[in-house]
Amino acid sequence: MTTNSAAKPTILIVEDDENIQQLVGYNLAKAGYQVLYADNGEQALAMVGRENPDLLVLDVMLPGMDGYQVCKTLRREPRHRRLPIIMLTARTDEDDVSTGLDLGADDYITKPFSPKILLSRIKSALRRSREENNPEDEEGGVLRVHDLAIDSRRYEVTVKGEPVALTLSEFGILDLLVRRPGWVFSRQQIIDAVRGYDYAITPRAVDVQVFGLRKKLGASGGLIETVRGVGYRLKTP
Repeated sequence: MTTNSAAKPTILIVEDDENIQQLVGYNLAKAGYQVLYADNGEQALAMVGRENPDLLVLDVMLPGMDGYQVCKTLRREPRHRRLPIIMLTARTDEDDVSTGLDLGADDYITKPFSPKILLSRIKSALRRSREENNPEDEEGGVLRVHDLAIDSRRYEVTVKGEPVALTLSEFGILDLLVRRPGWVFSRQQIIDAVRGYDYAITPRAVDVQVFGLRKKLGASGGLIETVRGVGYRLKTP
């Protein structure tokens, strides 16, 4: 991606509605971002390959190749697997939200939307992307968020320095959430991430695991938020 400490992040807006395209573009430019535009999925893929943007604001209902297909295609490319993608769409059904997240979208905003909220989500996604590309867990592989510390090499978790005994599945879920604070993970994404830690996990079993995880973490268990109809996320600092 083009991000560095001096350059302004470049945002590609993939939207066929000119009014929405201009509304989003105006607010992003005003906030200091460089803005690119694509009217359809095919054009978007070509521009991602050519311009290497830092983030996509991607409409779902596009002519020809829809946003889901664009997202799926990009996630198949190793160089674009970590490209932040925020889906912006009028489709509000829970299944649509879940589909977008399962395909690899980092966030999902429904229309009508608040430009201020969209900007906040973009800032958060870019920050997470920078943290992911420049990890700070150098001290022996220890991740620290809020009062939690996770040693992924030793499978150890502490809260305020006190050890917490977790099952392998509980550890896998917590490790996934802590590595991307603020990101929403669907139950299927969680299943895919922790598969192999334990026996086969079902969506219902994910809820049971999270319930047990919250209980073991005590007050810090409240950091794990339920996103109704979709899945879970860890509160951002």
